[in-house]
Amino acid sequence: MRGDDGVVRCFWGDGDPLYRRYHDREWGLSVRDGRRLFEKLCLEGFQAGLSWLIILRKRDAFRRAFRGFDFHAVARFGPRDVDRLLQDAGIVRHRGKIESAINNAARAVELEREFGSLSTYFARFRPEPASRPRR
Repeated sequence: MRGDDGVVRCFWGDGDPLYRRYHDREWGLSVRDGRRLFEKLCLEGFQAGLSWLIILRKRDAFRRAFRGFDFHAVARFGPRDVDRLLQDAGIVRHRGKIESAINNAARAVELEREFGSLSTYFARFRPEPASRPRR
């Protein structure tokens, strides 16, 4: 659909300004930076059962709480960090999701060691260019 600004977007990306910005600058674009990949993984996990808009609105607080999604730093989080995060009203305070993000950080460190980067690991799952739809 064409928004009032003349930009063609998916129907969901034309409402709230956060959705517009996310749709126009991030959604569907390839990400190769390890921190950004880890951020996407974490935020998708926190989004489960909630709207993506809630997560976008809390994104800056998540970045602060999870050390800019530096997965090396997050992998070192312990019980005191979990307790700190459970008190942070700026993020989704769900113990299981918080502990999952910390566990995923440790797994990301392992993947980086094994494959050289998260991007290299995830690239294994990208479809071949010939199989992708034309723009």
